[in-house]
Amino acid sequence: MSKTLSIPRSPSEVTSAWLSDVLSKNGVPVAVSDVRVSPIGTGQTGATYRILASYPATQPGLPDSFVLKMAAQDDSIRERVIPGYRSECAFYESVASRVLIPTPECYHSDISADGTQFALLLADRLSAVQGDQIGGCGAEQAAQAARALAKLHGPTWCDPVWRDFPALSMTMTDMAAVDMLGEVAVMSAGMVIDKIGPRLSAEDQDTLTTAMGLVKPWLLDTPERFALMHGDYRLDNMLFDEESGRMTVVDWQTLGVGLPARDLAYFIGTSLVPELRASIEGQLVDAYHRVLLEYGISGFSRESCWRDYRLGMLQALLIPSLGCAFAVDTERGDDMFIVMLQRGCRAIRELKSLDLLETPASQRSS
Repeated sequence: MSKTLSIPRSPSEVTSAWLSDVLSKNGVPVAVSDVRVSPIGTGQTGATYRILASYPATQPGLPDSFVLKMAAQDDSIRERVIPGYRSECAFYESVASRVLIPTPECYHSDISADGTQFALLLADRLSAVQGDQIGGCGAEQAAQAARALAKLHGPTWCDPVWRDFPALSMTMTDMAAVDMLGEVAVMSAGMVIDKIGPRLSAEDQDTLTTAMGLVKPWLLDTPERFALMHGDYRLDNMLFDEESGRMTVVDWQTLGVGLPARDLAYFIGTSLVPELRASIEGQLVDAYHRVLLEYGISGFSRESCWRDYRLGMLQALLIPSLGCAFAVDTERGDDMFIVMLQRGCRAIRELKSLDLLETPASQRSS
């Protein structure tokens, strides 16, 4: 992590001189003659810009376009998401090279000591299209995402080093943290129903309330299986390039450690329309499980993977419930949370996920 360069706090500070400095690595100087900076993305927790760079001479290996992620301009937002900033910078600095899930190349990462300012300079995927969380994805993209996820979980499977990774933002370190998240989950469900209740059916409201009331035992279930988790593994955080067939996973601000299939269930439960999800979820779990086994994981049967998937589906309500309750309100954001909650509630009922938390441990499959 560089500590010699200033971290830009606004687009006006992203100059050709700054870009020249951050690209000049390992004693090889890089000259940038001009930059054009334009905003992209939703900017809910930070500020994201596209940088078009001009060079006075050909620069082999360097692109003409980058993506720059910075801290939010709004002080109140920035203070709330400092753990996320730390997680994302730490991912690119310390994790990305140790896993095989497809991510953009990182050219520069820097974060201030207090975590309130950061800069991530990433490769731009100009030809790729962001997934549509509301519209959902098809079977081919879903299978690609399931296989890619195993390339995050497999290399970190049950490795205790990740429990102590210092930059986790979404993990339960002790019983006090479990208790707190359990209480917050119940609170968020009430806030969601107060806010958007008329847009959820009575059945969905009941499923949401019941599921969030079981978050504490859910977090404590199956502690013997864990891996590094993305935490918000959904279509909006994926880029798909139809021409190359390449997929890229972005937005690593919710790193955590927990039951790996929570990521898988969250993706499938919220990113596919219910009818497609029900028809192919078994195939997606199979695809994920097959890739996991390539990492030499033993004692994890397909039956156990399926149970973990069913149990993990509470993630499909927890994350959108917290987001709907506490995130900055936007029209698209509310529409997205409603669709995710509707899909997640239906998946939980059809998979009978809540029944798993009422089954005695002695009767559970390993």
